[in-house]
Amino acid sequence: MELKKWGPLWGEITVPGDKSISHRAVMFGSLAKGTTEIHGFLQGADCLSTISCFEKMGVSIENKGDVVLVHGNGLHGLKKPETILDCGNSGTTTRLISGILSAQDFDVTLTGDASIQKRPMKRIMEPLSRMGADITSIRGNDCAPLLIRGTKLHGIHYTSKVASAQVKSAILLAGLYADGITQVTEPFVSRNHSERMLKLFGASVSTEGTTASISPATQLYGQKVMVPGDISSAAYFIAAGLMVPGSEILIKNVGINPTRDGLLHVCRAMGADLTLLNVRGQEGEPTADILVRHSALHGTTVGGAIIPTLIDELPMIAAMAAAAEGETRICDAGELKVKESNRIAVMVENLTAMGADVTETEDGMIIRGGKPLHGAVINSHLDHRIAMTFAVTAQCAEGLTTIQGADCVNISYPRFYEELMGLIQKRGVC
Repeated sequence: MELKKWGPLWGEITVPGDKSISHRAVMFGSLAKGTTEIHGFLQGADCLSTISCFEKMGVSIENKGDVVLVHGNGLHGLKKPETILDCGNSGTTTRLISGILSAQDFDVTLTGDASIQKRPMKRIMEPLSRMGADITSIRGNDCAPLLIRGTKLHGIHYTSKVASAQVKSAILLAGLYADGITQVTEPFVSRNHSERMLKLFGASVSTEGTTASISPATQLYGQKVMVPGDISSAAYFIAAGLMVPGSEILIKNVGINPTRDGLLHVCRAMGADLTLLNVRGQEGEPTADILVRHSALHGTTVGGAIIPTLIDELPMIAAMAAAAEGETRICDAGELKVKESNRIAVMVENLTAMGADVTETEDGMIIRGGKPLHGAVINSHLDHRIAMTFAVTAQCAEGLTTIQGADCVNISYPRFYEELMGLIQKRGVC
C-alpha cells in the first residue's frame, strides 16, 4: 500500500469494538448457562478465531455482525473437538483458551499461524502445570502447537514475572475449575477485563493491590455485553489528530478502563490537546468520546507501572515521539519483543528508514524527536499495529511511504485504511 501526506484530518469516527473484551465475551458466554448477547463485537480475524474454536467444541454461536449471540453450553458443557483448534494469529485465544482446556474431560491440540508458533507459551504452561494441568509443547520449544490433556486442577497462588493480562486470565479461567481459591500476583496491574467480566457473569472474583483472586465456580450465567470502542484502535486516530497540523478528530464511544488508558496520560505528558467528553459507565467498562486537536508535542519518559496499560500503543507512541520536539525514552517494555513481531526492533528499523533518530535499548528505545520525516518502504512484518502506526506516520512525512504486508490490519481493524482516508476526504482533499 502506498500513502503520502494529504493534509489535515477532520471529522468524527467510531472505532471497532475492543478486541480484548470481544474475545472474553465469546469465551465466557460459551461457558455460561443461557444466551450471551454481544453488541459491538470486533469482526476481526483474531476474534473470529475465538468463535471458531468454541464452535468446534459444540457451542452454538450466531454471528449477525452487529450482534453476536452465544448459546452457552455451561461451565462443564464443552465437547471434544473433532479437529485441531486453530487460533490463527491470536495470542489471546491461544493463552486464555489453554486455561479453560486444562480442566476439561478431553484432550485437544491447540495451534496457530507461523507467528503464534513462535510466541512464548511457557509463561502460561508453567503456572497451569503447577495447578495440575497436563500441557506439552509438541515441538519441545515451549511454543504452540500445544497438546492439552484435560485433568483435575487445584488452586494456587502464582506470582507472575510479567504483568500480562493473558497470563493472569489463563490462570483465573483455570481457577474456575480448581478445587480451591486461585490467586495471581503481578509486578504491576495488567488490564482487568477478565476480572470485570467474570464478575458480571457470576464468578466470585476479587482484587487487592496487584493480586487477583477467583473461587471455584458452579455456574456462570449468560449476559448482555456492550463492547466499547477499542482504545488500541483509537490510538491511531488520536495520534493522527495530534501529529498532523490543522487536524481535529472526535473519536466516539472509546473504552477508557483505567488499566488500559495509559496512552491518554502519555499524550497529556507530551502536551496534547485532548478532551474527554460524555464520560459514562457501561456494563462495568467506562467509556468516553475523545476530542483531539493538533498539538505541539514534546518528549517524555514512558516506563514503569504505566507500561502494561499501553503496551499495544507503544509503537504509535514511538512514532509520535519522532514527530515531537526533544527526547523520549521508552523503557521497561521488553514485552514488545514477543508480540506479533519484535516491536522494538521493527519500530527502530522503520522509523530510522523515515529519517528519525532512534536508538534501540534492551527494554525499549530512545527517540530524539524533531527531525524531518520522509517517505520510505516500511516492512510491517505482518504486524497489524506496525502497519497502522506507519499509515499514520506517513501523514507527517514528505514523499511516498509504501507499507509491505498492509493487509495484516484485518487482524484487528479491517476498515482501517478506508476510515483513515475518510477523515481526510471529509476536508475535500484527495
